[in-house]
Amino acid sequence: MTATTDGSAGAVGPRAASASETSGTAPVRSGLDEAAARAAERSIAHLLDRQDAEGWWKGDLETNVTMDAEDLLLRQFLGILDAETTRAAALHIRGRQHEDGTWPTFHGGPGELSATIEAYVALRLAGDLPDAPHMARASAWVRDRGGIAAARVFTRIWLALFGWWRWEDLPELPPELIYLPKWFPLNIYDFGCWARQTIVPLTVVSAKRPVRPAPFPLDELHTDPARPNPPRPRAPATSWDGLFQRLDKAMHLYHRVAPRRLREAAMKVAARWIVERQENDGCWGGIQPPAVYSVIALHLLGYDLNHPVMRAGLESLDRFAVWREDGSRMIEACQSPVWDTCLATIALADAGLPPDHPALVKAADWMLAEEIVKRGDWAVRRPGLPPGGWAFEFHNDNYPDIDDTAEVILALRRVKHPDPARVEAAIARGGRWSLGMQSRNGAWGAFDADNTSPLPNRLPFCDFGEVIDPPSADVTAHMVEMLAYEGRARHPRTRRGVEWLLAEQEPNGAWFGRWGVNYIYGTGSVVPALTAAGLPGSHPAIRRAVAWLESVQNDDGGWGEDLRSYHERPWIGHGTSTASQTAWALLALLAAGERESKTVERGVAWLTDTQREDGTWDEPWFTGTGFPWDFSINYHLYRLVFPLTALGRYVNGEPVVSREGG
Repeated sequence: MTATTDGSAGAVGPRAASASETSGTAPVRSGLDEAAARAAERSIAHLLDRQDAEGWWKGDLETNVTMDAEDLLLRQFLGILDAETTRAAALHIRGRQHEDGTWPTFHGGPGELSATIEAYVALRLAGDLPDAPHMARASAWVRDRGGIAAARVFTRIWLALFGWWRWEDLPELPPELIYLPKWFPLNIYDFGCWARQTIVPLTVVSAKRPVRPAPFPLDELHTDPARPNPPRPRAPATSWDGLFQRLDKAMHLYHRVAPRRLREAAMKVAARWIVERQENDGCWGGIQPPAVYSVIALHLLGYDLNHPVMRAGLESLDRFAVWREDGSRMIEACQSPVWDTCLATIALADAGLPPDHPALVKAADWMLAEEIVKRGDWAVRRPGLPPGGWAFEFHNDNYPDIDDTAEVILALRRVKHPDPARVEAAIARGGRWSLGMQSRNGAWGAFDADNTSPLPNRLPFCDFGEVIDPPSADVTAHMVEMLAYEGRARHPRTRRGVEWLLAEQEPNGAWFGRWGVNYIYGTGSVVPALTAAGLPGSHPAIRRAVAWLESVQNDDGGWGEDLRSYHERPWIGHGTSTASQTAWALLALLAAGERESKTVERGVAWLTDTQREDGTWDEPWFTGTGFPWDFSINYHLYRLVFPLTALGRYVNGEPVVSREGG
């Protein structure tokens, strides 16, 4: 057995050898077992074929057309929009339009107002005329939903850059925010890392209020062009909404009288903060939106396009582009190589690939090289904690995350590496760092500890998605599972995590999924963690979870859950069967000891029956989550790595977990 971070015994592989294997006799398999084994073999071959020469895997990360529209608007704002980029982006955007003229934010979802407005404006930039049938349908739908005035703040910011909306009619966020001490409400570290990286540059943009000449009017997107922004009713002053509405009015008054020297000094501090957080590849946080707003803010502060910071930033944005065979161009909001690589490594190992297989060793080498050993913004809340861990992207040293770190450690434990001391040292650092990021309530968030202030979500400026990073069941589950593998199932911090998870179980037996859709993801994450930490399959919480999964299995044998489950309860656990969600359900059921059940057999049969010849599955549905409901993700590798993991565990048994140690 391999040594763990605390010196206790850990897991060495996906499972223990059976008696038939140790005696040299092949186990007798049923027809379903054989079909599952063949399906796993096809998936293994496909996944191995997709590995990059450097050792990593990365699938496309598909979101929605606002990424493509905002990329064109940025280039128009900077004066660098070219015909080929415009043509390719427009081809992609047109291909995502619904028959009713709208654009959704996820496959099969309803039309969404802000996405439709931004897509419409992008197509206007590409030369599509307002009276073209597809454009007329879109503008009519927008007007019926309240027009531009009803769009989210970020959409109206983009329109204000070209005079299509008045800056005075947007919520105010002053750059002096950068000066608020870390203990003061609404300081920048009260925001989640993704929001923080976006808000700091946007305070500069909000202060500068730039307007570039509009290439065309947008009267057709207003319900009344002569009165584009009718006054909105105010909430009572005694309510949170009313309080923050009045605070926003005060900020607008301050904008008029802000001392010039103080404001200029604040913007210089913000610029320094932004530049200090630019990654080696030129991006910010490995995420497209903060990079876009950082480029705009620095440009407004005098950085010309040939400045090294700007040049690197613009080059990094080009790397978010995925060019398709049909000539279209899709923009990824982010890239997920570390996440994809650790999940692929786990899938291959659990499916039976030898732990010293060259592909696994190469993947481990790449992951080890991606370890983060410098301090980042997380240290604001944990100043004494030594660095360690892994991020999600190629380059994001300022923001390692707990979820990736836990899964990378689980992946590294499955590999027999020629330099075990190097692996042990990296795991020790990552384990220590992630354990130290535990929040006060015993659970873990994704990027920061105790990032739970309720105030940022109240700001009128923050009307789109999550802007804080509270602990979640799925991240906490991955930490508990990792700690159990490391021989720390009885560690006091692990037990606190287990207790928090048990308290978070929904009355129906499921767990909420923060970073995946939704209760199927949460339950598929938590049950394997609880059983790894020592809870028996007979535990009441496990039985309730099993009963819930059985109750939401589709008639075809698979599982699916629509994104609408985040705000419409009838959708919870319901939706078209998908490969990734079916796999999550199976991972929970297998961990609960349900391998021989009819429910598991039907789920495995669905996977084997729907597998494509190339070893993967069709999955246009979005099963990943950036912000619940507001920002959805289709991880194109999920349709491969999770089904392979489930099939591997069905064929080979559950991964071995040592429960020795403290």
